[in-house]
Amino acid sequence: MKFNVIEIANPMDPEGPKKFYARPVHTGEVLLEDLASDISYASSINESDVYAVLQSLIREITRYIALGYIVRLGNMGSFRLGYNSKGSDTEEEVSAYNIQRKRLLFSPGKRIKDALTLLTFKKNDQ
Repeated sequence: MKFNVIEIANPMDPEGPKKFYARPVHTGEVLLEDLASDISYASSINESDVYAVLQSLIREITRYIALGYIVRLGNMGSFRLGYNSKGSDTEEEVSAYNIQRKRLLFSPGKRIKDALTLLTFKKNDQ
């Protein structure tokens, strides 16, 4: 995996010294259609059936997340809802309006974590 080097100021001290950080260089995107094609090539299931299953998986993940479930997908990992909340002075003042910045959190399963440990990195020669 290639990376670029970016100089960034500390947001807490914009006048302070800047530091250099590694940032990933992404080579492109893989779409759901691409995954369906690749999966169908490696199996006996046709591409449209794989695509339909993946679309159904997306629908079901969002449905279960909305119901408050953590969705575990075996070796792939799990999805769960996360959000920030504004503080209130009393318990009675807390309401749904306190909830901010909703996001879907993904925790990779063992197989994906293991694959990440095998990654090698190379500075991008622009």
